[in-house]
Amino acid sequence: MTKTFLGRALSFGLSMMISAASAAAGPLVFDKSEYAARRARLMDQIPDGAAVILGAQPLPGYREYYQNNHLIYFAGVEIPNAILIVDGKKKESILLFTISERGARNDGISLDFVRTPKDATGIERTLPAEQLYFLLSRMVDQGYVLYTPFSPEELMRECSREKAGTLAMTMSLNPWDGRPTRENQFVRQLRDQFPAATVKDCSGMISALRTIKSPAEIDLLRRAAKVGVAAYVEMLKAVHVGMPEYELAALFEYLCKKQGAQDLAYYAIICSAENHPYLHYYKHDRVLQDGDFVVMDCGPDFQYYDIDITVSFPVNGKFTPRQKEIYEACLAVHKANLSLYKPGLTLEEVRNGVKEILVRQGFDLTKDVFRQLAGDFGHYVGLAVHDVGGGPDVLKSGMVFANEPLAIYAAENLGVRIEDTIVVTETGCENLTAGIPREAKDIEALMRKRK
Repeated sequence: MTKTFLGRALSFGLSMMISAASAAAGPLVFDKSEYAARRARLMDQIPDGAAVILGAQPLPGYREYYQNNHLIYFAGVEIPNAILIVDGKKKESILLFTISERGARNDGISLDFVRTPKDATGIERTLPAEQLYFLLSRMVDQGYVLYTPFSPEELMRECSREKAGTLAMTMSLNPWDGRPTRENQFVRQLRDQFPAATVKDCSGMISALRTIKSPAEIDLLRRAAKVGVAAYVEMLKAVHVGMPEYELAALFEYLCKKQGAQDLAYYAIICSAENHPYLHYYKHDRVLQDGDFVVMDCGPDFQYYDIDITVSFPVNGKFTPRQKEIYEACLAVHKANLSLYKPGLTLEEVRNGVKEILVRQGFDLTKDVFRQLAGDFGHYVGLAVHDVGGGPDVLKSGMVFANEPLAIYAAENLGVRIEDTIVVTETGCENLTAGIPREAKDIEALMRKRK
């Protein structure tokens, strides 16, 4: 691709696609200093170059536009096709975008971003998106290493690692397709356009930054958690025998959005009867029957931050002895985990500590319920429900993750999962989603208040 053609393609593509977007961008979620601090931490890791972070493209069809998680993390803007340059040499950032005032307002974007972008974003420089080639060309001439994420972007309800596997299977490694991901295509373009440049992956750097949540992020996650907790409490008071699962899913989504959630973090998982072995079952194709035990796993997305919660309950509001036995075993593990999480511990140390606690409490760990039971650290939670970063070697303050012990008895049409979103603090941990009744007797009491 020639320089002239690249410039024309950028200009035409941006003008056509931006007009189709339906963004809802308003003021920044966090203070400008929060984003500046994040960019500064990335700059410290790339003193020999600059990171190029592509924003999300508008989606085809009548679907709401949301920014991808990397660009929202570092810049907080929902402008379609924006590009962020984080310059580790000059210690400055540049935001590139092209949008008219009319187009911005049509998409719900604050005109401050268009008229006074530096004041609105705190980003030192802004340029039209069409200037990307010329900006990068100068950087390469000055010996810059170009960094960019090689891993797939996360959009609403997406998780980068899972998306990478899906795209590999359906596109990159599919013999009847073979297309590269958007990110890999961009890497190829950089190497083709700038043969002298070194192009490196900064996905790991960004993941490491996102793994430790700032106080501002934790405060926002607390707000998101309150939305999810309140929705579950009201949902438990409404569920009843004869209720279709799709109605239960719709009710939870309504209760979250009524409180200001912009979406669900992921589709509502509802496992009942024969569907308990399928941990992400989401077809909502059963009518809840007397005697059913339900695992419902869902959470809100609130200003781009996700919450992960699972509740397990009897549809008729009364635990059978067997349901209660398994439920209380899971709850004992759940509570033991919460009593142990603190900075400096490994997950293996947590697991060993949980066993010691359960034995002291008089549980027989050789019983079937404990031989079937698993679960402590499930996954990081943040901008994605399965947030970037994999799993920790050692717990650190600021880590946010799902604590989710579970047990499944397929032959009994029974499963239990108890999941809360946890943040590691300087001295222990905080259950962000505290407030949902967890004791069997408290669940039964709440469900007696049915509307």
